[in-house]
Amino acid sequence: MLAKGLTFEEHRVGATYRTLARTVSETDIVTFVNLCGFTEPLFMDMEYVARESVFKRRAAPGALTFALAEGLIIQTGLIHGTGMAYLGGELRVTAPVLEGDTLTVEVEIVDKRETKKADRGIVTYRHRVVNQRGEPVLEARVQRMIRRSA
Repeated sequence: MLAKGLTFEEHRVGATYRTLARTVSETDIVTFVNLCGFTEPLFMDMEYVARESVFKRRAAPGALTFALAEGLIIQTGLIHGTGMAYLGGELRVTAPVLEGDTLTVEVEIVDKRETKKADRGIVTYRHRVVNQRGEPVLEARVQRMIRRSA
């Protein structure tokens, strides 16, 4: 983990980082589903899951996968104290995440550009979330406003 996040100038296009791993628990899914109102039978009703779902196990909403990935990225320290704003991006869920799956995130810096304001720049990242088998489950292209060196 980095003790201090990378400034805009320290971001290098092509650099890659890998997060620690995190196993998705039933508690994670149930808590997120209740907190955010994802009260669909696929996430809440295990009889429905056993009878109707192709997964036969509790599945995580794609929004939870993204949120967990963001948490893993923050834990690297990559943007600690230098990340100013999440500006958005493109997100694609490529496979289900099920209870018991373990996730890691591969982060690549794909672009950066200066802004009119001297204290910040825009950095574009590619996030590839993979499960314990190395299978991609979520891909994202994310832009963040990053603090420049003083």
